[in-house]
Amino acid sequence: MDNILGNIRLRINEKLYLKDPETSTLGKKILEHSILLIDKIGFESFTFKKLGQSIGSNESSVYRYFENKHKLLLYLSSWYWSWMEYRMALATLNVEPPLKRLHIAIGKITEAVKDDDNTTFIRESVLNRIIIAEFTKTFLTKEVDEENRQGFFLVYKSVINRLAALISDVNPDYPYIKSLASSIVEGALHQRYLKDHFTTITDFCEKEKNITAFYIENINKILL
Repeated sequence: MDNILGNIRLRINEKLYLKDPETSTLGKKILEHSILLIDKIGFESFTFKKLGQSIGSNESSVYRYFENKHKLLLYLSSWYWSWMEYRMALATLNVEPPLKRLHIAIGKITEAVKDDDNTTFIRESVLNRIIIAEFTKTFLTKEVDEENRQGFFLVYKSVINRLAALISDVNPDYPYIKSLASSIVEGALHQRYLKDHFTTITDFCEKEKNITAFYIENINKILL
């Protein structure tokens, strides 16, 4: 895991936007209020017209930044996963024991998300709820292969590959490293969704049980 921070920054594929929203006050406002509005009414009911009303601007002003709401959701997802990768890298920097590094990374992926004071226009805790509820809608589409070729999911895959590298540091002979890594990332989102909506088929509604402990316990049994 040499030079772990060397290629980490909050990077977004330029094809996802028409104008970089982080370069203007209006663009940041669009990001901030789109997160709040999607969380409130859901992605299906979300429209640029409603977003324009929310920010006190014309619908056309939103279209200057994003071609459609699918691209906006892809942008928000990429922002989230880039932020998550940065947190993983920073938390494991200079941590020597491979198993401890892996445990820390799993913690970052599975723990409840808190807002980051460094990004005032993004409420990460709310964005996390959107990722839990809406992220699969970014790739369960007919266009997924073409969008994948265009690199729209590179950051998401980078998070999984970073976790896979940490797993490999613990046990390089384990034959299903990438499948295990992707199962942890997706499983953590799924369990949080079940906790919020299907309480009878998950154990994590009980206060003494938490998702991080579940995955760490299982990873130890699998790799050690």
